[in-house]
Amino acid sequence: MAKASKTTVKKGKPASKSGAKKAAAKAPAKGKASAAKAKAAKDKDAKKKTAKSKTAPAKAKGKAPAASAAKKASKSAAKKAVKKAVKAPAKKAVAKPATAPVKKTAAKPAAATNKPSAARKPAAPKQPAAPKKVAPAIVEAPKPPRAAKPKAPRKPKVEAVVVEIDEIDEIDEIVAQVAAAPVDKNTFYVTTAIAYPNGNPHIGHAYEAIATDAIARFARLDGKDVYFLTGTDEHGLKMVQTAQNEGMTPSELATRNAGRFREMDERLNVSFDRFIRTTEPAHHRSVQAIWNRMRENGDIYADSYAGWYSVRDEAYYAEDETVVGEDNVRRGPQGTPVEWVEEKSYFFRLSAYQEKLLALYESQPDFIGPDARRNEIISFVRGGLKDLSISRTTFDWGVRVPHDEEHVMYVWVDALTNYITGVGFPDESDANWKYWPADVHVIGKDIIRFHAVYWPAFLMSAGVPVPKRVYAHGFLFNRGEKMSKSVGNVVDPFNLADQYGVDQLRYFFLREVPFGQDGNYNHEAIVARINADLANDLGNLAQRSLSMIAKQLGGVLPEPGEFSANDKAILAEADAMIGAARKAMATQQIHQWLNAVWSVVAEANRYFAGEAPWALAKTDPQRQHTVLYVTAEVIRQVAILTQPVMPAASAKLLDSLGIPEDERNFARLGGDVRIAAGTQLPAPQAVFPRYIEPTAA
Repeated sequence: MAKASKTTVKKGKPASKSGAKKAAAKAPAKGKASAAKAKAAKDKDAKKKTAKSKTAPAKAKGKAPAASAAKKASKSAAKKAVKKAVKAPAKKAVAKPATAPVKKTAAKPAAATNKPSAARKPAAPKQPAAPKKVAPAIVEAPKPPRAAKPKAPRKPKVEAVVVEIDEIDEIDEIVAQVAAAPVDKNTFYVTTAIAYPNGNPHIGHAYEAIATDAIARFARLDGKDVYFLTGTDEHGLKMVQTAQNEGMTPSELATRNAGRFREMDERLNVSFDRFIRTTEPAHHRSVQAIWNRMRENGDIYADSYAGWYSVRDEAYYAEDETVVGEDNVRRGPQGTPVEWVEEKSYFFRLSAYQEKLLALYESQPDFIGPDARRNEIISFVRGGLKDLSISRTTFDWGVRVPHDEEHVMYVWVDALTNYITGVGFPDESDANWKYWPADVHVIGKDIIRFHAVYWPAFLMSAGVPVPKRVYAHGFLFNRGEKMSKSVGNVVDPFNLADQYGVDQLRYFFLREVPFGQDGNYNHEAIVARINADLANDLGNLAQRSLSMIAKQLGGVLPEPGEFSANDKAILAEADAMIGAARKAMATQQIHQWLNAVWSVVAEANRYFAGEAPWALAKTDPQRQHTVLYVTAEVIRQVAILTQPVMPAASAKLLDSLGIPEDERNFARLGGDVRIAAGTQLPAPQAVFPRYIEPTAA
């Protein structure tokens, strides 16, 4: 791991004042004060420029290559490079050092062991060894540097071989950027991970979509201006291979399967605002824009890569992250096979962002959730970051690298950028840009590293505010087994929706599985939730009480009398639900919100049975009216609060209670507003029928 607090300079002497000024304003070749020495230095630099390395990184337009000045440079050239970097850090150009880092260090391994020889062990990309760059303040390159916090140029301390660079100010600026990111308290931006459409959607895709939809609906009902993004990630090698196997083009495959994912969302009543596809021209422009910003910031360079690659994960892994199984197949940390890849690649200087990321996690403790994932990521980053390969040349189905069309962008630069494409990037005057930074990215735990490490580093490099939170849910297991096409236990969400009902399916997964943890499901568990929680507890309570009002009171909601201690107690519990729900949803604990609601449903059933309004009809009609009114009020609050999970069923309950459309939001909860007595109610309807096993034909 390279320390970011120092910049090492070989053979340097302090420059004169006039020389320093010239170095800051002119090309590096004019570093000497005397005309004779300047001419000699200029001639030497001219020769060096013609010997530029094949793998030198892309340079920002109009900037001289700093690496060539550093490589065996004259004393004045080294001195000049340091002064230029310190005096103008926001516009540095970082080029490849003279001694190129060895990315391609191993020959292809023997087929029998799938492992490289000991003499040629692969090494993941590393940050160049010398000279180390001075990290800039975050700017939106290629735009002019921001002038929010102007600072006087720091005078370099050039003594013998080391220049001390204080990086505390830079990390403080990153922390300040996070804190000062434009925030509209009334907006809420939530995203799913975009699905990879090399196959049909399965229940894991459905689970993430349902959960994110519940989060979006909750925020809308709580008065937020919500933007909800989902979609498909359509580039990459897997798409090419799948299309070839099916005898079609990658574009045809992407269009067909993306349509199927959109149909799944619509079938499950997912209320997205935009369904994005990474093959859209607007997304290509967005990805190329963020690439250019990262390149202008000096964080992209060209080299060669040799190492282990998982086609299924679209990820590179270090050798110590892979294991050779008994079947003689090498696999990565997700259990997917890896193959040896050697090719030219562009790299992102991820290693330069280690301390900045740790500063982000420290200043924004809720950036990663749940806590288990946060601890995992912090441990990973503290262990040292290596530069990241971000382009491929072995296939051409992807976003082209600007100015080098031999390369297409590695899928994670492409895919992650969808989150800002979806709100208008790079046009920050777009009406939807107000939603950025995202309030929460909802993803699976297997891609937490890409979202909590790579993504914020890309954004920092590009001068774009980082998201507020990344939340990783767990896996779903079918009778204890992880879903797998090879095992044959992949479940079609369309079939489940047809069998159990959309709202019933949504409720089961969001109540049964603690969000953020792994969960199990099977037919028996789904049926138990439908019949016990929905049909018996909530459905039966609503049907019994509303039928009594319809039959005995002509369908008119009665006026209550004075509330008893029992009445006040159950109303207080109902009024407290919204507070408990908001607290749970502040950290995406959907199951805790539903647990709080069903605790009140259970208590309301006990209240109704204990008060026995069917008997009060003869002994104390006024008391019966009060009990029926209180029960209707509790059901009203429950129905409003369950809308994000069961939108259609909850709407039917509210219809049965005569609640107008504009009175179904969370502002009507908590006790300040009660259901209107005297309202003529429609005939009650059964909202949650019991699940009955189909009989054999």
